[in-house]
Order: sequence, then C-alpha cells, then structure tokens
Amino acid sequence: MSEQEIKVPDLGGADEVEIIEIIVSEGDSVEEEDPILTVESDKASVELPAPAAGKITKITVKVGDKVKEGDVIGMLAASGDAGGSDDDGSDKSDEPEPKAESKTEAKSEDSKPAPRKKSGGSRTEVVKVPSLDGFEDVPVIEINVAEGDTVGEEDPLVTVESDKATMEIPSPYAGKIGKILVKEGDKLSEGSDLLEMTIEDDGGEEEDSADSGESSQPDSQESKPEQKQGKQESAPQPQGSTYEPPSPGTKVHAGPAVRKLARELGADLTRVKGSGPKGRIVKDDVHAYVKSQLQQAQQGGGVATGSGIPGVKLPDFSQFGEIEREGMSRMMAATATNMQRSWLNVPHVTQFDDADITEMEAFRKGQKAAGEKRGVKMTPLPFLLKACAAALAELPQFNVSLDMERKEVVRKKYIHIGIAVDTPHGLMVPVIRDVDQKGLWELAAESAELAQKARDKQLKPAEMQGACFTITSLGGIGGTAFTPIVNTPEVAILGVSKASMKPVWDGKEFQPRLMLPLSLSYDHRAVNGADAARFTNLLTQLLGDIRTLLL
Repeated sequence: MSEQEIKVPDLGGADEVEIIEIIVSEGDSVEEEDPILTVESDKASVELPAPAAGKITKITVKVGDKVKEGDVIGMLAASGDAGGSDDDGSDKSDEPEPKAESKTEAKSEDSKPAPRKKSGGSRTEVVKVPSLDGFEDVPVIEINVAEGDTVGEEDPLVTVESDKATMEIPSPYAGKIGKILVKEGDKLSEGSDLLEMTIEDDGGEEEDSADSGESSQPDSQESKPEQKQGKQESAPQPQGSTYEPPSPGTKVHAGPAVRKLARELGADLTRVKGSGPKGRIVKDDVHAYVKSQLQQAQQGGGVATGSGIPGVKLPDFSQFGEIEREGMSRMMAATATNMQRSWLNVPHVTQFDDADITEMEAFRKGQKAAGEKRGVKMTPLPFLLKACAAALAELPQFNVSLDMERKEVVRKKYIHIGIAVDTPHGLMVPVIRDVDQKGLWELAAESAELAQKARDKQLKPAEMQGACFTITSLGGIGGTAFTPIVNTPEVAILGVSKASMKPVWDGKEFQPRLMLPLSLSYDHRAVNGADAARFTNLLTQLLGDIRTLLL
C-alpha cells in the first residue's frame, strides 16, 4: 500500500470551482470512482471520484474552498497487489490523474452524441421536460413555438398548467425547432419528450455540454441499478413495518440536485434511506420515500385525515329545475382538498380584536406623492406584514410547525409570510420572504408584483412555498369579522376585515377612531388562548403606533 496525492481531474473546461460538499472523511475506505467531494461551477455541480481504491489518509480542503484542475485535495493510501504498489511508488501523482480524467471523459462520451466533439458541427437533441417542482401529469395549455423557428437559450417553448399555477418550460439550448412531439392538451411529467431541436456546436458549447453532462450522469447511473428495488420496497411501506428510515440527525450523503428535489417535495433527507454507493441518496430514493408517505396517508390515515367521515350524497337537482354541470378547475380542486385537510386536522380557535389605525392611515395617505415618484402604491398591507413579522419574532410559538409523526415541534428561524390573493382562477397564496428584513416600500412593491403575477397565473411554485404565517384580507370587500382556516403546516393565519369609523372612549369623551377588525385563527395544539390574546394585543399596539415598528 502506497500513499498518493488526490488531484482535481479535468473539469470540462471550468477554470475554478467551489467545493460545496465533502462526502468522505479521513480514515474512510473508498473504491475507485467512489465520489469524494462535490464541486459547483457556474454551469453545474460535479462529483469528483476517487482515482483508485484505498483509504483516505488526509483531506486538505474544506467546504467553500475554490479549486482548479491539478490542485491537491487530499491523500489516498492506495491498495493493490505488488505490481500495483511498485507502479504507484514510482509515480505517485501522475498515474491516478489520467484514470480520473479518462473515467470522467468516458461518462461524458457515454451520455452525449459523438457529433458534440466536432467544433462548428450540428446535432439534433430531443428536449425533455425538466423538473416541474414535484408536479406530474400537467396539461399543455399553449405551444409557444412552431417547427422551423429559431430560439435562444431560456426562450419559452410550451406553457403547462399545474394545480397551482401556469409555468413556461424554457429551451435548454439555442437552436432551431425540429419536430414538435406534443400538442395542446397532452399531459407531461418530468422527463417527457417535448420536441426535437437542431443545435449548432462550437468549442465553448461543447465544454458547457460536457460540464452539464457530468453533473447529471452520476445520479442517473447510481439510480438505475436500484430503480426496481426502490419500486418493490415502496409497495409494503404503508404497512409501517418494513421501512426503517435512518435515525434523525444522521449525516446525509446526497448531491445538490437530490437536495433541491427533497426541498421541493418537502422530504426530510434524514429519514430517506440511500440506495447509492456508501448509502448515498439518489433521486429515486426521494421519490420512493415521498410515495410511501402518501400511501401511508391514504391507506393508514383514515381517522387522522377525516376520510372516515361519510360523504354527502347529493339529490338529483334536475328534478327541481334546469341545471348545468361543469368540471372543477385543477386549482379549485386542489384548494378544496387543502381546505378540507386543514379543517379536519387542525383544532381551530379564532381570536378577535380591533386595531386603532387612525394615525397609520393618516401617515399612509401622506405617502401618496412619494409613492407616485417611486411608482409604488402604499397600501395597508405592508404595515400588516411588518407588524406580523414583529409579532412572530416576539412570540416565536406562532412560527412553528408540528411534526406529529415524530412528536416534534419544528421552530423556524426565518420569517416568510403568505398573502392570500383573490384571482379569477381561485385563491392563491404567494409568499414574501424575509419580511422582517425589508422596509415598507420594498414590501409594497413586492406584494403588488406577486399579486399581479397571481392574477396573471404567472407565479412559480417556489413563489408559493415556505410561508410561516398567512394574511388574508377582505377589507376591500366588506364584513366585520370571519374565521379564516389555518393554512397547514402553518399554525396561524390573520384575517383582516373592513375598517370603519367608531366612537372610542378616551377616558374623558368619545373620539371618532378608524378601527380595523382582526381575526386570528390558530392551531390549538401549538398555540394556547393566552398566547393568541398576546399576539393580537401586540398587533393592535404596533398598528396603533407605527413608530414602534422601528424599535
């Protein structure tokens, strides 16, 4: 056994890349081509493989370091027969490098057509549907190109509609549209064939393609041998006896693409069992885990989800007069399902209060000229957002989610707030992130932009995820109070009704004051009544004197 340097192999033309994950530790034994660490360029992430089988004796880099081809990232005590030891001893660093290079190149060559190697040539690619943020079977509602069109990279090809929003699928290349393989009304999922495209190659494109090819190949290669096994294992999982996830807190071995998928699907990687080399989690593992959780909810959770409640049998309404039937939109059906799930699973309580916003409204209206200069209209919503953010920071028990399966409370260290928007297509809830770190003008501009995107059905799935709390306002329509339904897995929601002038006793006489009705619904499993009263009290204080928002 001889010790050799582990060097960064050919990076497909990338000059300098950042280390985003170190997969092994000193003392670990690895096989040739096992991933050692993951680096990320401006084009893709790539796993760097071990140049030989052996034992990691030293790691000379850390996460965040930037490396380039030829840099030493660690030391490896290579294992092998006598002949192998003599060869390694005579040339410690030069021999392993070609192995890493040749393997890396082989992966690119296997996944790419031969014409890519020719500078100035052309090739035909089948463009496939990229990740749809967990959605499947989304219908095509518009085809934005025609056969023979020339498009640039990221130009929209087709538009699809999910339960929540419409999404444009962009072109991954610049080129000429060949045969279009779909039509309006077809349902697509990730990986579906979309169209054929002719792409002109040059040297720079070849390097970019090789880079992206390397980043995607390891996941697909790892997942193929385990695909059948993953599918077979997922079937009995709902029984609750055969699936044994790793212990929470276990170190997770997964690449960036897998981690992104897990975030999009809401999967906890500490509970996903990896089927890749050395227990590494691949995409199929995440899909199998999510599928098992859904099956458990459907088959084993009848009582918890309320599915045991008898449905309402409808009469034949046509006997009373003329009727017409129409199918629910995907958005309406999804909203109905989510509302029912929240109502059946959450023990709701609603706390009511009134906030004196007389001074706040006077200040807001005084900003009209400044708003016209900025091109932004200052509405009451930014003040509500800031007040709620301050209340969530002061009373963090409202900024949690309950994991009943693991009997844990998930405490969030960020403050993202959803705003319910009434659209012609149904209720949509875009999310404003880091509300506590933004000013009133920034919140006014962002909330207006998101509301318009919701009305135009242009919201991306990521713009409707991650909320800690929700505000829903009917003040522009009317009403004095209502009981909003908590948007699970959040534990509270604030309903805002129409402000009205009321006589308020100031200790000496009645004064006309503009009062804003607030309705705070909360999950009584996470929040008690006293805390709810403190929350609304704090909101009324903050809205009653907006100077306190600066403290």
